[in-house]
Amino acid sequence: MNDTPVSERERNWSARTALQIREALDGRRRGVRMLLPFAGPAVVVSVAYMDPGNLATNLQAGAGYGYALLWAVLFANLAAMLFQAVSARVGVVTGMSLATLCARRLPKSVVFAMWIVSEIAAMATDLAEFLGGAIGFSLLAHIPLLAGMAITAVVTWALLSLQRRGFRPLELAIGALVGLIAVAYIAQLIFVPVPWGAVMSGVFMPAVPDRTALIVSAGIVGATVMPHALFLHSGLTGERIRPRGEQERGKLVRYANTEVIIALAVAGLVNMAMVIMASGAFHDGHRNLTDIGEAYRTLTPLFGSMAAGLFLTSLMASGISSSVVGTMAGQMIMQDFLGISLPLWLRRVVTMAPSFLIVAMGYGATHALVLSQVVLSFAVPVPMLALIGFASSRRIMGVHRLGVGMRALAVAAFLIVLAMNAVLLAQSWPL
Repeated sequence: MNDTPVSERERNWSARTALQIREALDGRRRGVRMLLPFAGPAVVVSVAYMDPGNLATNLQAGAGYGYALLWAVLFANLAAMLFQAVSARVGVVTGMSLATLCARRLPKSVVFAMWIVSEIAAMATDLAEFLGGAIGFSLLAHIPLLAGMAITAVVTWALLSLQRRGFRPLELAIGALVGLIAVAYIAQLIFVPVPWGAVMSGVFMPAVPDRTALIVSAGIVGATVMPHALFLHSGLTGERIRPRGEQERGKLVRYANTEVIIALAVAGLVNMAMVIMASGAFHDGHRNLTDIGEAYRTLTPLFGSMAAGLFLTSLMASGISSSVVGTMAGQMIMQDFLGISLPLWLRRVVTMAPSFLIVAMGYGATHALVLSQVVLSFAVPVPMLALIGFASSRRIMGVHRLGVGMRALAVAAFLIVLAMNAVLLAQSWPL
């Protein structure tokens, strides 16, 4: 019988993972066994790309325009993949988070402004994610939304407490939820007809049927490229293991890139599955459907309780896991920008408060999700610009700075994301 306390065993998981990373860097692990210890940071941040905000915009896209806007999902995912890879590179090479770099190298007034914008973004992010889990519990148990929020808060708190036991237990827990989300969303495709020719056309032949479709496309991009994920990823990769020299640093960058590609490819497939499911289920007969609760209630008579149950399962898992990640990002942003570390319970209260306030004021949950994406469109240029600047600096990155081609891609993606967020913001103002 193993008498080791659970918390000690879990701490040993983190130590064992660090040892396995060291073995891989030294060439003593091969094949898949070599890659597994590096899986973690990108898996954690990938949750941000499968959150309830994505579901709200993808539901609107599929129900209203069928498969026509799948190209926007592809672009948003490729842009996210690019910037998450840059964030991971910055963390590996400098050993610091993006927020720490900003605090050390930018004027204090700029740092304070960035922190304010980032805190607002963290709260808006948590609004979408926290409400998603609460909506799921509310629909499942037929309870008021505020009660669903309380249950979500308790479950989220329990997961966040794993942070005290090292980095690996929380990575494994989030990884399990990511797997559940992916399986649940993709399994929903069993219940809807999928014309793969139309799907391929929507992915690779961009089309904007009308002005509203442009706004929905901007919403897809705005819900995908997430400010808090860009801040968090650099911190997670920077704190895992310290490379011994440039050769190991280069290996860590390559492994981080591989993990980003795999994790965000899964997230992209999940987002496409959301749009395909919404199109197959609602485009013929329910084109104006935009409310998550209404979508669940419509799925049951159309495709049965199993399809609706998978929908709720994925919604709850994405809401809980992304709320955990949002709180982690908020902790890192405050600590690294200002050097202030709040107790976990207080940090959670701060990020949850706007959600409870908005629901108590009578705002519809899905409307609140859309508002959160509009708020995020203000914040996303901040970490994107900072990443491009730091990752392009020879003094900061040395031989690992972005090459000309990567810089050009990053700048182009930044300008397109900025333009689409501007469209979303202009069309949604006043809120």
